[in-house]
Amino acid sequence: MLQKTVTLKARPRGFHLITQEILDNLPELSSVKAGLAHIHILHTSASLTLNENADPTVRVDFESWFDRAIPENAPYYQHTMEGSDDMPAHLKASLLGSGVLVPVRDGRFCLGTWQGIYLGEHRDHGGARKIVVTVLE
Repeated sequence: MLQKTVTLKARPRGFHLITQEILDNLPELSSVKAGLAHIHILHTSASLTLNENADPTVRVDFESWFDRAIPENAPYYQHTMEGSDDMPAHLKASLLGSGVLVPVRDGRFCLGTWQGIYLGEHRDHGGARKIVVTVLE
């Protein structure tokens, strides 16, 4: 078993491909013949998901849809002391989830041709985010 905490660079609000950043911080993965990698984010206002890695407009459309579906400044929010983007960020993170499970084969993530791991950064200034990667062989 391998477990490592990785600090991702700070990013603006939106959806960002982080597959390569994870791999760059996980050289130990190269020795894994077959296994599972569980990637978990240690925050409640950001999320992880798998989706299209080729066309960047997919990530723009994700952000546009979530911003319309979960607006800021809704009059029914009670949790407002941390800013207008905080409660919507918690809701978006809950809908998308805090982790992804990815097969590992021959030292690489076993992803489809067009799949990548996204960080959903739901705050305007979320800062660096920490993830825990656990690889089971």
